[in-house]
Amino acid sequence: MDLAYIPSPSTGVIDLGPIPLRGYAFCIIIGVFVAVWFGNKRWIARGGRSGTVADIAVWAVPFGLVGGRLYHVITDYQLYFSDGENWVDAFKIWQGGLGIWGAIALGAVGAWIGCRRRGIPLPAWADALAPGIAFAQAIGRWGNWFNQELYGKPTDLPWALKISEGPNRVAGTYHPTFLYESLWCVGVALLVIWADRRFKLGHGRAFALYVAAYCTGRAWIEYMRVDEAHHILGLRLNVWTAVIVFVLAVTYIVISAKVRPGREEVVEPGAVKATETAEGAEGAEDAEDAAEGAEDAESGPAADGDVRRDDEARAPGKNGTAEAAKNG
Repeated sequence: MDLAYIPSPSTGVIDLGPIPLRGYAFCIIIGVFVAVWFGNKRWIARGGRSGTVADIAVWAVPFGLVGGRLYHVITDYQLYFSDGENWVDAFKIWQGGLGIWGAIALGAVGAWIGCRRRGIPLPAWADALAPGIAFAQAIGRWGNWFNQELYGKPTDLPWALKISEGPNRVAGTYHPTFLYESLWCVGVALLVIWADRRFKLGHGRAFALYVAAYCTGRAWIEYMRVDEAHHILGLRLNVWTAVIVFVLAVTYIVISAKVRPGREEVVEPGAVKATETAEGAEGAEDAEDAAEGAEDAESGPAADGDVRRDDEARAPGKNGTAEAAKNG
């Protein structure tokens, strides 16, 4: 008898009247908001304008969702296009199934379009958003908990995940790989934040560090999963993907550090001009206030006293009048 385990939700949907609130979609939405909010704070700290991250996310998020779904459907096509399956289910994103590899790849295309329209370098924007993406992944993985999916091998550990009987799953307690990946993503986000502050990463290297660190954890977590997947040379497809992407990310960090060392001084040219204009206007206002203060000082009580003293010095007093009368 299992004395301790992580329970799974009895349902992944909460009906708010006629509106179904799906746990998977809810986690994805919260993750997106966290990524944009935190990315905006980092972008402002780098010298950008508030709201720019959200404007570009309008392009990146839809592209990312489409890319993530495409990767999942292509790599797990048997779930939708084999005998007895309904291909329409490929469009039911709320039932789960987003591949992070496709989400990042196609999301980057959307971000590139948004950055190009704003005249912003994509690597700088990606650096600002990198920890937020990791936090978003940490939150989004809890959507798999609502759907009772992406668990690992059977275990009786105290933190085992209890899975109920259902389609394509057997009741029991399993490794909560969704939880492992969620915690790993939090660690990745903290690592990128620390490294960025310590080494002033720029030109996309903070984002590349996020990618490399995530791939490291994803490789061993993927190895623990028991859900159906394609294998190449005995390894799951996503393990190979993680290894290849890790090598590419590390290669980019090394080459980028040599070719473009340091960090961008200007990430959003329009923000710099706006700041200079605001500082100029503030300086002019201060100068005007100083001039008005000087004018007030000249016409104030002190100035009037000086005038009276000058008049008294020029006007003869009582003694002077008497002396003049005597001499006369």
